[in-house]
Amino acid sequence: MYQEHQIAYIGLGSNEGDRKAYLCQAIALLEQHPQIKLLKLSHFYQTEPLTLNQEVQKSYLNAALEIRSHLNAVRLLQFLQEIENQLGRIRTHRWGPRTIDLDLLLFGNEIIRSKNLTIPHPELHRRRFVMEPLVEIAPQFIHPIKGKSMTQLLQGLTDNKKVKALYQFQLCHSSEGVIKTPYKERL
Repeated sequence: MYQEHQIAYIGLGSNEGDRKAYLCQAIALLEQHPQIKLLKLSHFYQTEPLTLNQEVQKSYLNAALEIRSHLNAVRLLQFLQEIENQLGRIRTHRWGPRTIDLDLLLFGNEIIRSKNLTIPHPELHRRRFVMEPLVEIAPQFIHPIKGKSMTQLLQGLTDNKKVKALYQFQLCHSSEGVIKTPYKERL
């Protein structure tokens, strides 16, 4: 069944191996899907890991992506999980290290509560590593439940984890797919 297009926001994260390469590979795989068009990409941010019981982990690279998709939310989530599997994601425990993590944060103004999918993502408004990149690409987007813009939610955030912008990419669409051109790097 064909669905009208929907704007969606995806959170990306990696803290194992070549983090930047994993994020770029995930973005390229999303671009290859015929029912997905990439619209905006945030900086890649280096962030402190969110862990259980003070577990030691490497820092993450996180980003946010705005897409337009003809997939419904469930099918989009399934595709995100297929990409995670393709890029070697192994689920060991909650908040464990990962090669790639793709979270469906928002799907238009839809509110979905099911066993396998909760939209808006239930923790997005509590996590600086999600909100900083999301505000960069969608500052005025209104959270469908909270009724506040992403900027307002970020301003009210109490999470004090360190988040630092490192890489900025420009999305350029060509016949060869998306080209991620780094035009600013802060190391």
